[in-house]
Amino acid sequence: MILVLRALGVGDLATAVPALRGLRAAFPGETLSLAAPAWLTPLILTIGGIDRIIPARELEPLDAAPARPRLAVNLHGSGPESHHRLQALHPDTLWAFASRAAGHSDGPGWHDDEHEVRRWCRLARYYGVACDESDLDLHVPDADVTPGVTIIHPGAKSPARRWPPDRFAAVARRLVTAGHRVLVTGSPQEHDLCVRVAELAGLTQEAVPRTGLSELAALVASARLVICGDTGIAHLATAYRTPSVVLFGPVSPARWGPPAGRPYHRPLWHGTRSERGDLPGPVHPALLAITPDEVLAAATEAESAHPTRRPSPTAVTRS
Repeated sequence: MILVLRALGVGDLATAVPALRGLRAAFPGETLSLAAPAWLTPLILTIGGIDRIIPARELEPLDAAPARPRLAVNLHGSGPESHHRLQALHPDTLWAFASRAAGHSDGPGWHDDEHEVRRWCRLARYYGVACDESDLDLHVPDADVTPGVTIIHPGAKSPARRWPPDRFAAVARRLVTAGHRVLVTGSPQEHDLCVRVAELAGLTQEAVPRTGLSELAALVASARLVICGDTGIAHLATAYRTPSVVLFGPVSPARWGPPAGRPYHRPLWHGTRSERGDLPGPVHPALLAITPDEVLAAATEAESAHPTRRPSPTAVTRS
């Protein structure tokens, strides 16, 4: 059995897809198990090729994993904590970044400023596994959703990555005027924030759907446009090639942004250097530098650049 650790969130899982598929192709006859949060199961199923999901929480003991896997692969972090979680299972072989603190001298060195997709593909390649960094597409879950909506997603894990609600609302109001059907989405913990944005935008409660992960993924796959911060739904827009505008700060899109060569994904960032993405707050200055006018202009550009999706004749006007 091959055991892969990636016990993080939606965006983290999505950026590891090319490396996971590389491992699947390299070991076609072996059971490929992924240790990840159980709530990510609907999204894991859209990757394909994962034989077993082992429930896991970030940097906690892997109690549900079988001991002595033939190969353990750390797609979670640089160590030592994540290395220790896999070493405790006594795998025959561990593939991971070199970590003196974990007693693991094999593996490539860690680069802080590396794009997350490239990071895990580089690790796999070090051990002889071919990876295609552009292989980011996901299957669409079977869920009943309304197609053609524009999604505003105001939440993010850390306060420093949350653009102000009144600015999201200003964008939503003008998109509605331009003919978009706008929905405001978020996790259950972000529901109050979504309601606030909808109210500020003059939208009804129907514009704030309660969606599970399958419904959210299907909604993004069929959406007209996604506007969000640097958070998981941005990676779903990438996975489904849905036009998107992604607002960055404090982390540079060079580390977590959409792939180059796709003009229908528009990252916006006014930072001068990339910082930690889990800053407690307040909103990062690079994010505050982004204006509603800039977002609306990027939205029009993203829609116009998509090879198969085109905006309606009603353009979004700038104030």
